[in-house]
Amino acid sequence: MSRTALLLGASGLVGGHCLSQLLAEPDYAAVTILVRKSLPLTHPKLMQRVVNFDQLNEAAESFRVQDVFCCLGTTIKTAGSQEAFRRVDFTYPTESARLAMQQGAQQFLLVSSLGADAKSSVFYSRTKGEVERAIAASDMTSVQIFRPSLLLGERAEVRFGERLAEKVSRAISFLLVGLLRKYRPIEAHAVAAAMLAVAKQQAMGVNIYESDRIAQIATENGSQ
Repeated sequence: MSRTALLLGASGLVGGHCLSQLLAEPDYAAVTILVRKSLPLTHPKLMQRVVNFDQLNEAAESFRVQDVFCCLGTTIKTAGSQEAFRRVDFTYPTESARLAMQQGAQQFLLVSSLGADAKSSVFYSRTKGEVERAIAASDMTSVQIFRPSLLLGERAEVRFGERLAEKVSRAISFLLVGLLRKYRPIEAHAVAAAMLAVAKQQAMGVNIYESDRIAQIATENGSQ
């Protein structure tokens, strides 16, 4: 049976791959994206809706789909402050989950981060853990949480620190085995592939996928 999807964060690294894969996936008949400004892309299955994310309630009917993919995320440097970062990485995703529940969506899929922990002393990790906890506590019958390690891929925004981290991580990746395997860097397209594969399984309850499991799912579904 054909499915419908809503994607938030389509202009980001994982979100961009998620969008292209959703549009190419025969199981999805319609894909809606909520964006701050229209993307230079047209497709028979795609509907773009320009929204103010501070007023997501005005786009409530867009959440009337089966699967909601939330790939929203920023950095404190890009956001400009911890408050602005939290708005993007906590407020928008939790509001999206609320609307998804309200509109009868069947499944909510969230991109979080390795090390997410609501009790962490690190602001970034604590925020990621808090958003996971809030969405897991919602009444959604199916919540899928993905915790990728360092994301690899071509970004629209060049971040020197992340470029350096990529090079170092690639160089020592072979050393990360066993319990350390989840710390290996992972391609953004592989995260997107794993999200689609998991979405089609429609697993009930709250399920968390660490980075090594994400990579395994992606490989099993033909993405390297």
